[in-house]
Amino acid sequence: MRVTAPSRPPSAAMRDRARPRGRQAVLGWLYATPTAVFVVALFAVPLLLVIKMSVSRWPLLSGDQGVNAPDNFVKAVNHRFFTDSVVFTVKYTVLATVLLLALGLGLALLVQESSRWNNLLRASFLIPSALGLASASLLFYVLYSPYASPLAPVMDRFGVTFLGSPTAALISTTFLIVWRYAGFYMVLMLVGLQGIPADVFEAARADGASRWQTFRKITLPLLRPTLALTTVLCVTGSLLAFEQFYILTKGGPDNSTITVVQLIYMVAFQGQNDLGVAAALSVIVLLALVLINALQLRAFRSEES
Repeated sequence: MRVTAPSRPPSAAMRDRARPRGRQAVLGWLYATPTAVFVVALFAVPLLLVIKMSVSRWPLLSGDQGVNAPDNFVKAVNHRFFTDSVVFTVKYTVLATVLLLALGLGLALLVQESSRWNNLLRASFLIPSALGLASASLLFYVLYSPYASPLAPVMDRFGVTFLGSPTAALISTTFLIVWRYAGFYMVLMLVGLQGIPADVFEAARADGASRWQTFRKITLPLLRPTLALTTVLCVTGSLLAFEQFYILTKGGPDNSTITVVQLIYMVAFQGQNDLGVAAALSVIVLLALVLINALQLRAFRSEES
């Protein structure tokens, strides 16, 4: 006679299967806790504080003086430099984004194939990215100086000035940013190019497609995710420009190179010393960034579909 062991109740079996999942969930939360703490402490709490400050009367040295909404936003929009700073920031953002993306893609196409000389070129293009933006700005401040620059004799002879006019200041600062970040965007573009299967290009060559046709019909469409990422990064970084203009121009000449972030700094720590209005400006910038990035991602997604 064959004796079989009694089967376990279904509920007990389900509990046994749920225990490993429960342990994995707890372990996952433990791993995620340090990151969650950093996000809460360094993003969520400061964001809530800025929102609170934006609807309160909050002088720099006196602290919270109570709610005064929406006075801070009205003062922020009516500030004498608000419109000029927005226009200049948008102008700089468009110029820097177009140049960085075009140059980054061009350099990536140039060094796409791995060889001895291309490896040297990659390292040469990437070296400026290792320099901090503030350090690079100080380096170019000396380079543009009519007194300390090694180009000073040439500048004096031909009457050249790098920071003496609004257009010259914009172009000179944009050149600094392109020199500093072109290698970084080259690497991002290069990763995207190397993610495209080689057999796609081989099939295009077999069909007799020219290089321009291959680039327009194959490379660009398959590179859209990378282009979306680089565009968001470049636009966001340009809209938040501060160090380069603060060090090189300090908003001059004639307050023509004041960015929105510079305006926030000026309102908070120079002249008005009003953290409430500065926080209102910060909230406006945050909402604008969210809207612009959402529109960018939607545009790339619709094109991809």
